[in-house]
Amino acid sequence: MTGVETVLSTLRETMSAQISTVASVREEHSHGEALDVSCLPAAVVFAESTDDVSRVLSLCHEHRVPVVAFGAGTSIEGHVTPPAEGISLDLSRMTEIVQFNPEDLDCRVQAGLTRQDLNARIRDSGLFFPVDPGGEATLGGMCATRASGTAAVKYGTMKENVLGMTVVLATGEVIRTGGRVRKSSTGYDLTSLFIGSEGTLGIITEIQLRLYGLPESIAAAICQFNTVDEAITTAVEMIQYGLPVARVEFLDEVQMAASIAFSHLDELKPLPTLFFEFSGGPASVREQVEATESIARDNGGLGFAWADTPEERTRLWKARHDAFWAARAIDHSALVISTDCIVPISRLGELIDGAREDIAASGLRAAMLGHVGDGNFHTLILTENSPKGRERLLELDRRIVSRALALGGSCSGEHGVGIGKLEFLEPEHGAGALSVMRALKQTMDPRGILNPGKLLPLGEAYKG
Repeated sequence: MTGVETVLSTLRETMSAQISTVASVREEHSHGEALDVSCLPAAVVFAESTDDVSRVLSLCHEHRVPVVAFGAGTSIEGHVTPPAEGISLDLSRMTEIVQFNPEDLDCRVQAGLTRQDLNARIRDSGLFFPVDPGGEATLGGMCATRASGTAAVKYGTMKENVLGMTVVLATGEVIRTGGRVRKSSTGYDLTSLFIGSEGTLGIITEIQLRLYGLPESIAAAICQFNTVDEAITTAVEMIQYGLPVARVEFLDEVQMAASIAFSHLDELKPLPTLFFEFSGGPASVREQVEATESIARDNGGLGFAWADTPEERTRLWKARHDAFWAARAIDHSALVISTDCIVPISRLGELIDGAREDIAASGLRAAMLGHVGDGNFHTLILTENSPKGRERLLELDRRIVSRALALGGSCSGEHGVGIGKLEFLEPEHGAGALSVMRALKQTMDPRGILNPGKLLPLGEAYKG
C-alpha cells in the first residue's frame, strides 16, 4: 500500500464516518476562491476534536503524507489546494465555544467556528468579535492567514486580537501558546509565530480571542467624489487627524458601476466613493461625523448619504463585501484576480495613481477598492480566460506589487501568500530573512507534510 492508503486504512478503524473519498467532496476541497489552481486530495478527513487532528498528523508524519487544513475554503491565494495524494483535513465541524469569559472580555473557540456564528451566539451578552474579512471564514483560517478586513482600522487584525491558541504540530504533538492575560513578557511569542503561518508549521485547533463591547451608537454613510484623488486624500487626512473611525472603505468608479448593478444601489452614481462607519457613545459619534464631513467637504465631497437603520447599514456593507462578485459579474467568462498591496498611508495616493497608470497602459479592465484607512487596497483585474490573458493579468499584478514594495509596502495586507504570491517573498523580505523562515519550517516540520509548497519559495535554509 502507498503511504496515504496506509494512513486511511488505519484511520478507518476509529474514524470511518469522518472520512470521505466521494468525488464531489474531494472536488469541493481541491481549491479555494479566486485563484484558478486545483488538485483533488486523496481523501477528506473531517476532524471533530483536537485529538482527531493529532491522530491524523501523527500518522501522516509517520508515513510522509501531506496534509492541508481546510476551514470554509474562502482563501484566495491557493492556500487550501492540496498536493496529489495528500489529505484535506476539514475542521469545519469543530464549532464549539470552549470557554466564554464575559467579565474578562475573552473567549476560547474551536477553529471551525465562523466569526458570524460566534457573534450570533454571544450577542445577548453585549459583546462581539470585530475582525471582519467579509466572507464566511472560519476563525482558524483567519488566524492562519493573519486576516483583517473592514474593521481593522479601529480594532486591528487577527494578530492583535488573539491571546493564545492550541496547535497540533506536524508530529501530532499538541501544544498551547499564550494564555488569557493581555500581556506577558515570558518566552518566545509562539502565538504570533503561528498567526499567518498558513498551516505550514502546525494546525490551529482552538483560539483564545479578545472580545469587545457592542458600541452604544453606530452611524454609517457614503460620500461620493468627482476624482479618486479627492476620495483618497479624505481618507488619509481622517487617519492623520486621529479620527477613531470604525471603517473607511474606498471603491473607484469602475467598482461602483459594478456594485450598483450587482447590489442594486440605484440611488448612487458610478463615482469614486468612500463608505464610512462610526461607532461609540452618541457624543463621540457626533464629533466623528462632524469632523469627517468637514474633511470631505474641504476635499470636494459631494455630500453624505446616511444609512439610518440597521437594515440599511447591512445593505451597504453587504454591497461592499460582495465587491469581488460584482466585479466578476462584469464579464462572467473573464478570469479575475485580486491584488492585495498595502503601503504606509502617506504613500497610498502615490501608489493608487501609479496603479491606475499601469492599468491604463495594460489595456485591461480593473476595479479598485480597499481598506484605505490602513493603506490596504485591492485591484480586481479582469482578462480573457486564456494563457495569453493570464500572462497579461500577472504582468499587471507584478507592476502594481513592485510599486508597493518600492514605497515601503507589502505584496499582501491580508490575503496571505499561499501559492499566488510566492514570487514576491524574496523581493519583500530578502534572502536572509527567508532562509531563517525556511529553518523554522525545517525544524517544526522536518518531513515537509504541512501544506507543502505554500508560503515559502524554494531555497536554502539558515544553517548558522
